[in-house]
Amino acid sequence: MNFNHGVYVIIGAAGGIGSALARLLQQNQGQPVLFGRSAERLAPLAAELGAPSHVVDASRIEELEQVVSALGPIAGIVNCAGSILLKPAHLINEAEWRQTIETNLTTAFATVRAGAKALTAQGGSIVLCATAAARIGMANHEAIAAAKGGVIGLTLSAAATYAPRNIRVNCVAPGLVDTPLAARITSNEAALKMSTGMHALGRIGKPEDIASGIGWLLDPSNSWVTGQILGIDGGLGSLRAR
Repeated sequence: MNFNHGVYVIIGAAGGIGSALARLLQQNQGQPVLFGRSAERLAPLAAELGAPSHVVDASRIEELEQVVSALGPIAGIVNCAGSILLKPAHLINEAEWRQTIETNLTTAFATVRAGAKALTAQGGSIVLCATAAARIGMANHEAIAAAKGGVIGLTLSAAATYAPRNIRVNCVAPGLVDTPLAARITSNEAALKMSTGMHALGRIGKPEDIASGIGWLLDPSNSWVTGQILGIDGGLGSLRAR
């Protein structure tokens, strides 16, 4: 990978996948710009990489656009913001539903909107994050599957809309990844064992697994790839584990 010193915005940069992606970009001649809702969480990564950071709530659509546009032309933008809510529909209250939609789908829409206006005249890359659970039926995933299913639909439509401008829009759909966001699952021995067994490759993902896939989609050398939903899931979304 070689990102040719381009500027790449990472929304949700302080999370497990976002931070792994920021390191990957910097190691391969990219210039990551870190976005997140907490200055305290962004600060250690910004100091480690010497990268600029901005405190932004990406669910505030116009706010995100203003901050991204102030950077000048960018080469790519990624939305790593997300949440995990594992409850059946009848136990999800309205506040939980709205928060799930805002955190996962609204931030994705805001990313596309801001990116489409800020990407260079030569085009560029937008990458969103869905989940394997949006592509198969999994119990107790109604809210997150609905939100991330919307992200998949958004990806396909935006890819068609912006292709004439050479803006590529793609999405990754991970399985369970060992990040702080998934700690309630990974810290429970029984839940972790059950989840691991659902992945055909016999392990859950690492943040670097997902970051590598996102980096591939961002890489200018892969300029003929758009409208793709890349499953990085240990087989969860397409294989039945033994």
